[in-house]
Amino acid sequence: MPVYEYKGYNREGNKESGILDADSKAALRQKLQSQGVYTTEIYEADDEEAASSDREIDVGQLFEWVSLRDIAMLTRQLATLLKAGIPLVEALNALSDQLEKKKLKRVVSDIKQSVNEGSSLANAIDDHPEHFSNLYMNMVKAGESSGNLDIVLERLTEFLDDQIELRGKIIGAMIYPALMTLVGTALLGVIFAFVIPKVTQLFEDQGEALPLVTRFLIGVSDLLSNWKFMIVAVPVFVGAIVGFVYWKRTPDGKETWDRFVLKIPVFGALVRKIAISRFARTLGTLLGSGVPLLTAMDIVKNVLGNERLVQVIEEARVDIEEGEDIADPLKRSGEFPPTVTHMISVGERSGRLEDMLDNIATSYDQQVDRQIDAMTTLLEPILIVFMGIGVAVVVFAVMLPLLQLNQSVVG
Repeated sequence: MPVYEYKGYNREGNKESGILDADSKAALRQKLQSQGVYTTEIYEADDEEAASSDREIDVGQLFEWVSLRDIAMLTRQLATLLKAGIPLVEALNALSDQLEKKKLKRVVSDIKQSVNEGSSLANAIDDHPEHFSNLYMNMVKAGESSGNLDIVLERLTEFLDDQIELRGKIIGAMIYPALMTLVGTALLGVIFAFVIPKVTQLFEDQGEALPLVTRFLIGVSDLLSNWKFMIVAVPVFVGAIVGFVYWKRTPDGKETWDRFVLKIPVFGALVRKIAISRFARTLGTLLGSGVPLLTAMDIVKNVLGNERLVQVIEEARVDIEEGEDIADPLKRSGEFPPTVTHMISVGERSGRLEDMLDNIATSYDQQVDRQIDAMTTLLEPILIVFMGIGVAVVVFAVMLPLLQLNQSVVG
């Protein structure tokens, strides 16, 4: 069934617009008239030529963003509707009607149209990889195959909520340090740009020798204000950043960098814990949704975010395919803590692997929370101390020559 966009006016004379599906434009016009909406423009949502000729550009829609939270909410609502016994197409139609974001409304309408034409929900979702991950698509596919789509969608919602919560905690933990760094940099910039040049000019007029620390800061200030130096330094600095980013995107560069990240004190341990939590939570969710183990291992590597750990999972998958247990290759890699591999081994032997993976994920989520809180608590005073030292050095470099000048005048 085609999907149409329309514009018009209601009985009160207010503008109306939206996206609906109908058998034809005439059928849509009749349907809207019965609701008290008189249309002025109707065109197919996927007809770009008609859209460009029949409507103005919606500037707001150009900047509209479908977030992970939107996808989680959509998944939760779809799970609720399916659990209530509502057919899939009807549930998608209900979701499409109540969505406010036009971009997401288009996506759901397109998925509904594909399902209505006989496609599976997983295949329809796979046509929108910019909004739905490979993990999402495979879990939906498993849910459709097992007949437990509503349960799988509930698991997906929990998984997405966990991702949103973790991301929020990390971003929240970085806001204060970033703000402190920005304020400190701005303060030092003002001192270098306005205070130090005036002190320098004062001493040059008096013919006095400046203290060493003041001369150092003046040298730094002159260097940063030298346009010839900046013409060379800025392109070199930008080029180094671009080169590093390009190198990090290459297979060898990404592997080398990710190995290095895992070895960084404190931060490397946090990255590892987050990856292990994602691994355990995702693998347990996939297995609980009916996804075969080897397929689940192919999917789970995409959520780790570290190339070294991805290699470990790929190597483990090969060993599992040859008949080994999951825990043994993970233990040999040395990248997974002994506690994790032992719990996985116990889960395999007892037939409760999914529960054990869930316990691992919960435990590591708690460890990540505690470590982020501890790092945030320590980072604030550390930043304050370093900023205090920096400001004290600058103030000392400014005040010392003034005191020296005052003494020479008094003497």
